[in-house]
Amino acid sequence: MRLNRFLKSNNPVMNEKAFRQSSQTVLDSDMVSSWSQSNPMTAAGAVNKSFILMGLMLLTAGLSYVFPSALFLWGGAIGGLVIVLIATFKRELSPTLAPLYALIEGLFVGTVTAIYGSLFDGIVFNAITLTIGLLFMMLFIYKMGWVQVNQKFRTGVIMATGAVAMVYLLNLVLYAFGMQVPYLHQGGLIGIGISVVIIVIACLNLLLDFDNFEKGEQFGAPKYMEWFCAMGLLITLVWLYIEILRLLSILSSRD
Repeated sequence: MRLNRFLKSNNPVMNEKAFRQSSQTVLDSDMVSSWSQSNPMTAAGAVNKSFILMGLMLLTAGLSYVFPSALFLWGGAIGGLVIVLIATFKRELSPTLAPLYALIEGLFVGTVTAIYGSLFDGIVFNAITLTIGLLFMMLFIYKMGWVQVNQKFRTGVIMATGAVAMVYLLNLVLYAFGMQVPYLHQGGLIGIGISVVIIVIACLNLLLDFDNFEKGEQFGAPKYMEWFCAMGLLITLVWLYIEILRLLSILSSRD
């Protein structure tokens, strides 16, 4: 089953526009304004919210892993997308929408995990381990300052992410007519190479997520942006995890 066609490769909640519209000072030379905030966002608060969302997602992921179904798969994928779109335009609703997203997305993640796990022995453990490892590796790289998340870097990553999203959207349309984008879901060196490139782009998105945590605090974003940013990080992690599962499945099929 071509599961990763359900995954949206763009991360629409995490972008500079969100902070331009919610912060109180100057960001990337653009003057922005907002109402005064007596209790602004903090990076530590966003981190705490991220752990809460991950915990909520694990609850429903465990349920759908034990009882996988097409309802959980489609409901989680479509429901999660709808919630993300609403949060993008109504960020002030993030304290409610982010936990709801985590719970619904867990249904999708658990079902996908169950399907891959039934097809390939050991793939789930390896995918989880690699996802966590890449998360901390990118956090280390960000904290060490080896990659500067400036506007040029951010624009490049967003453009690359958008290109991947367009490819998946095209593949979804073609799938409805019994076709697919060549090599996207196939083995071989080209298929493996495409998967690796997508994983690299997902990892680079983690740098944007970390930077948004700090930017939110630096520019005095409203408190609800902690939930907004935490949801963005969760979106990236889900994307990264699914892509790693897909790559490992391709490699396992070659054995």
